[in-house]
Amino acid sequence: MIDPDEIEFDGHGAGTDVDPGAGTGVGGRDESGSDRAPGVGGTGIVTIGDSRVVYRRAGSEGPPVVLLHGGGVDDSTLSWRHAIEALGDDYRVYAPDWPGYGDSEDGTGFDHSIDGYVETLEAFLDELGLERVSLVGISMGGGVSIGFSLANPDRVDRLVLVDSYGLGDWLPRGKLWKTAAHLPGANSLGWAAMSTSDGTARLALGAVVSDAEAIADDFVRDFRSRASAPGAGRAFEEFQRNEISPSGRVRTDFTDELPSLSVPTLLVHGIDDPLVPVEWSKRASTLMPEAELVVLRKCGHWVPRERPTEFTDVVRSYLSGNEPAYR
Repeated sequence: MIDPDEIEFDGHGAGTDVDPGAGTGVGGRDESGSDRAPGVGGTGIVTIGDSRVVYRRAGSEGPPVVLLHGGGVDDSTLSWRHAIEALGDDYRVYAPDWPGYGDSEDGTGFDHSIDGYVETLEAFLDELGLERVSLVGISMGGGVSIGFSLANPDRVDRLVLVDSYGLGDWLPRGKLWKTAAHLPGANSLGWAAMSTSDGTARLALGAVVSDAEAIADDFVRDFRSRASAPGAGRAFEEFQRNEISPSGRVRTDFTDELPSLSVPTLLVHGIDDPLVPVEWSKRASTLMPEAELVVLRKCGHWVPRERPTEFTDVVRSYLSGNEPAYR
């Protein structure tokens, strides 16, 4: 159930607020039983150029939905552990690890940028024979979803953007990230320090979520596991170098193109997000021809893990063709 005290809702143009207080890897090799994501069905592998892309899979019936994770040390399990399984009840769900993230490997010279990931997504869908899908993207994955949808509107049924990158020209912490990306060893040492214990991992997550003490232990363990992995954050460091300027301004800003985005879109944003301003999603919802906005109170940047039940309820309702339901 969704608590209306925790949510604001804007239908595009309506100005209405609710604010009272086990599958197989089709087209790839199946590896069911992966211990990295218990309960989410199976895994598969596709080769795209020189990259080896591993994806999680759930559901055997229904329209296809592709979940796209963000940057940092994120991967398909860290952002989507609960969403994959929950949405798999009604949809065929695919959640790839971007090249260089999670279990995926990036080839020599891979372009860690929004453009590079858009090309990867197109090839991934082609490899799996998915002609038309709904996309759900968080943060960096949201930016990829926008770029792909603008270039291929006929291949996207519905679009869900979660605390999405690509909707503005400057990030509050962009200058710091850019500096760290150019200091040898800074990122790797930082991730290692964050993963020394559950306590340090929870403390680190406090810079991203609304209430670090309230997040589930499995979220902390998942984050710690990713942050302590060999090469943690390397791909994101390349992304920072490619996408962020020394002033904190970003290379990819789709704001001027949003009026031409013909795909029905739901924007979901945690009101306390310290990384991507909620104003980005609010503005975008007024520029897109067919958009709805959900702002979750007491929630930061990692909506699917901070508020997993509310998130999947909202997404499931929207993907089914209904307005997000608040009960």
